[in-house]
Formats: sequence, structure tokens, C-alpha cells
Amino acid sequence: MTELRLSIRPFARRVDAATPAHRDRAVDALRALAICGVVLGHWCVTALVPDGDGTLHTASPLDDMPWLAPVSWLFQTLAVFFLVGGHVATKSLASARERGDTYGRWLRARLGRLFRPVAAVLTLWTVAAAGMLLAGVPLTTVHTLGKLALSPMWFLLVFAGLTALTPLVARLSPLWPLAVVLHVDLIRFGFGGPSWLGWINVAAGWLVPYTLGAAWSRAEPARRSAWTLLVGGAVATAGLVLCAGYPASMVGVPGAAVSNLNPPTLAAVTFGLAQCGGALLLLDPLRRWMRRPVAWAAIALANLSAMTIFLWHQTALMAVTAMGLLAGRLPGLHTTPDSLVWVAARGAWLPVFGLGLAVCWAAFRTHERGGAVRGRVRAGGASRAVPRAPEACAARSFPDEMPHEVRISGARGCVHQRLRHGARTATTQAAPGNEPLSLGWAP
Repeated sequence: MTELRLSIRPFARRVDAATPAHRDRAVDALRALAICGVVLGHWCVTALVPDGDGTLHTASPLDDMPWLAPVSWLFQTLAVFFLVGGHVATKSLASARERGDTYGRWLRARLGRLFRPVAAVLTLWTVAAAGMLLAGVPLTTVHTLGKLALSPMWFLLVFAGLTALTPLVARLSPLWPLAVVLHVDLIRFGFGGPSWLGWINVAAGWLVPYTLGAAWSRAEPARRSAWTLLVGGAVATAGLVLCAGYPASMVGVPGAAVSNLNPPTLAAVTFGLAQCGGALLLLDPLRRWMRRPVAWAAIALANLSAMTIFLWHQTALMAVTAMGLLAGRLPGLHTTPDSLVWVAARGAWLPVFGLGLAVCWAAFRTHERGGAVRGRVRAGGASRAVPRAPEACAARSFPDEMPHEVRISGARGCVHQRLRHGARTATTQAAPGNEPLSLGWAP
């Protein structure tokens, strides 16, 4: 353990030194925390319970224990992700225009990074679903598993749509989409309108934090404005839950008549405003925290695999659940989530889910980076292909600009990797043998 800490700290210091001074590390931290919140939230409130006939169905502890609803307040962090997305996309588009890039080129680059890892998920689950059906697995079970595995896709579609609309909505006031959500809910719940109207809120509801992020890219909100969002959003959400009959849970509960998330309701949007206010208030503390090299290196590496983590975390949960069935019905994994005993047992399973996700990350992370980039290394007159070391990309930390270029050459295993980041270029060198990579930013 001591040797591990000794090896981590030099690496973290090099990542810290390689990061441009102008990069706002708090933005990367918010993105990483939002992804972790979604992952932990799903792992805490999703259970796969086998029925007597061998089929699997989803269950939630929020169904039998609704007083656990505050758990969803902690882990339903999608509004923060859209806030960061609007902020980053607006700044990225402005930078692209300054470089003379076209809108089409900018959009292709951003959507390529967003959807590149999706192909692996779709391929694996298409093959898995076909295999399960051929093996005689009940269709209900296959549908349940497939729905869980592919449920993150809706988020990517909405996020991609808002990204494409960035030039149109960059200066849109968040009050406009908020007004749309208000009127849709008023017609749905107040006047008995058709339920399909709620799907308008899928775009309008998430456009609220996205446009807040765009406004943040022009000028960071004052703390008074952030406090207004936090307090005002919290009071509005409490009023809607206590007086207007909205569910207290900010995630969907199987069998519930109304979900705050599918499609988003006014309560989910006001709750998101409170989250955005809290996130903006955390910027300065996060910037101070990100000055610590080890903390920043962890956030940088998490951002490099943000989409891989997001897309595969449900698969990790299902893989652990399926393997656990070999040992019988295990508490917290296959039992009905209806007591605090289940809650305690599920907490013990979280590290196992994390291990399963680590396996998925190791297997599929290269899809997020467009495959392993290879170059040529000359040693003793011979030339051989070597994969790009994943650590060499840590300083990129989910870049907002164009994809990097890699150049690998030199004697004795010296690797030079050039990374584009705005107007600056990063140079990476690897010492011979097993010594860690040294990272540095060149003018």
C-alpha cells in the first residue's frame, strides 16, 4: 500500500503540472460528481428480484420505504450535468468560431466523443439479448435487463439535441423553458390534459439548466444569484411536493402513477434549479480542492472515462446480480427491497458493483477514446508498434476542443505525445523502463 501511494503521488504531480493554468478544474469536478451521483443513485434504488417462475423484475426500496426519498435528492444529479454541458458547449463553440471552424465540424467532433462508446453497448446487448432468447430465457427477463442496460441512452439523445441547438439557445433566458414546463404541468395535472404533453418537458425541462450553463459561460453568477437559485428552487420544490401532490422522490418508482423524471415535471425542474445553485456555490471550494494534485488526478481520470462509466454502470450491476444467482438468493442483491436490512446489505454490495464496473471500464474504455492510438518506437535501430499509455491522456481530462494528435518517436522508448488544447500544446515523454510518464505543457 505504501508503494502504491508513492507511485500515485509523482504521477498526480505530473498531471497537475501538465494541466493548463486557464482550465477551470471545478467544472471537471462538477461533471465527475454528477456522473458519480447518477451511478450511486441507480445502484442504491435498483433491485432485480427473481419471481417464482424464474423471471426477473425491477423493484425499488422507495416503493416500500417512501421515507427514503431524500436519497434521491442526493443522487439525482442530472441537472448539474446539463448545467456543466451548457457551460462547456457554449465556451467550446465560441472557441471553435475564433479558430475559424464551422458549426458542422464543431458538432461532429462533440457528438463523436458523445456517441463513440455507444456502439459497444448496443453491440454487446444485441448479442446478449439474442443469446438469452435462444437459450430460453423468458422474454420478460430479457426486456427487463435490456431496458435497464439501455436506459442511459435517453440522456444521450437529449444531451445531443441540446448540444446541436447550442447556437440558438446560448442566449436564451432559462425563464422561457421554465414557463413551458409550468404550462405543460398546469394543463396535464390542473386541467386533465393528455399525458403525452409531458414529453414536451423532456426538452424544455433539461433546457433550463442547459441555458443556465450557457449564461454561466458568459459571466460567472454572483453568489447572491446562486443562493437565490438554491433557496428559491428548494422552497418551490417543497411547495409542489407538500401542496400540489408531486412525488417526493426525484427518481422514478416502479408502479408509481406519476414520475418526476419520466418525463420531467415542474418539481424536477425546480429541484434542478436548487441543485444548480448549490453547484455554483461549490465552485470556489472545488477550485481550492482541485489544487491538490491527487484529487485533481482522480477527477481528470474520471472525466476521461465519463461516458464509459455512465453507459456501463447498469451492466455492471446486472452482471453481479446474475453471477450472484449461482449462489442462491443473496440478501441485498436478489431479495425484495422492503426493509432496512436490505438497505444495509445493498450498501455492502456497492464495492462489488464498483469492481464489476472496473472490469467493464478495462474492457471498453478505448471505445470512448476512439480506440487505442498506436505509434512507432525506435530502439536499437528496430521499429515496433506500441499502444499509447492511458496515463498520457490524463491531463486532457475530457477536452472541450478538437481531438488530440499523437506523435510517438525517438530512441530508448522516448514517447512524445502532442495534445491540442486551445492554443497550447502538451508534450508527453516516457522515461525508459517502467518509470512513470512525465507530463509537461509546451508553449
